Amino acid sequence: MFWTDLSFLNSGSDRQRDAYQALIELDVFSVLSEYDPQLTGTLPLGIETPESDIDVICEAENLDEFDELVEATYGYLDAFEQRRSVKEGIPTSITNFRYHRFMVELFAQPVPTEQQRSYRHMIAESRLLREGGDEAAEAIREMKMEGMKTEPAFGEYFCLEGDPYLTLLELADAPTAELVEVVLNARMARRDRLVRERPVERW
Repeated sequence: MFWTDLSFLNSGSDRQRDAYQALIELDVFSVLSEYDPQLTGTLPLGIETPESDIDVICEAENLDEFDELVEATYGYLDAFEQRRSVKEGIPTSITNFRYHRFMVELFAQPVPTEQQRSYRHMIAESRLLREGGDEAAEAIREMKMEGMKTEPAFGEYFCLEGDPYLTLLELADAPTAELVEVVLNARMARRDRLVRERPVERW
């Protein structure tokens, strides 16, 4: 995917360009190179809001060593915090800090980055946006501006059945024809909803 070359951010929106500059100044992808870092979240998808964070996921078999490197490199920054959690049964390290306009999150698990949930969600979301076009991106951005999380916003716009977090995982590897069908069905569902909600004119 093109996300391995971050230079695309530098030709995007103001916030994408600012994020690119922050990543270059922080040197995140060099510092964490042995952990296969990947940029995830809304910034790579072009549906960021003024509050969007910089999210970077990593593969770390030894979370203690990962945390030590991150603290030694970024521990001086504002709002620096590290914590451990268990996500879907997987031990996880989460580091947050502020750099200029951005909150940054470094997320590490002993799982290849391209198999982690946030990466697979991003793959599915990118594919849906490619089929849905600018209209889909703008509608989802507006829902996020209103406070909705990314995955539920995709679930709402594309009329996904079930838990959107789980459905998007399935769509990451789905055939293109299936994604096209999802997009077409969602368009028809939204059209039908508008017809039902349209006020009845009375003469």
